[in-house]
Amino acid sequence: MTKAGERLIGAALEALAIAKGEVKAANTFIPTDINVRDIRHATKLTQEDFAAAFGFTVQQIKDWEQRRSRPIGGVRAYLMLIGSRPEQMLGLIEAVRQDSSARIAS
Repeated sequence: MTKAGERLIGAALEALAIAKGEVKAANTFIPTDINVRDIRHATKLTQEDFAAAFGFTVQQIKDWEQRRSRPIGGVRAYLMLIGSRPEQMLGLIEAVRQDSSARIAS
């Protein structure tokens, strides 16, 4: 397994521990207003490619960028991660896809 995959599994285990109440979640500030267009531009992806890469619909991206709606809940945190480390997030997503494909094939 890749280091990225190990980190993702570690994060999932940490989330499970938080959900079970075994570990207290860190307080993180998540702004209510996020500029999705700027985040997408940081990835150098089209709306279609950004949506496909990160699990959104193209309509969600359009609505967020044109301010007809805004991301809610954990989606804002996910977008913040994408915006702060676009190349690393693309790499993590690709690593997870490859790990999933390898597990399905075996």
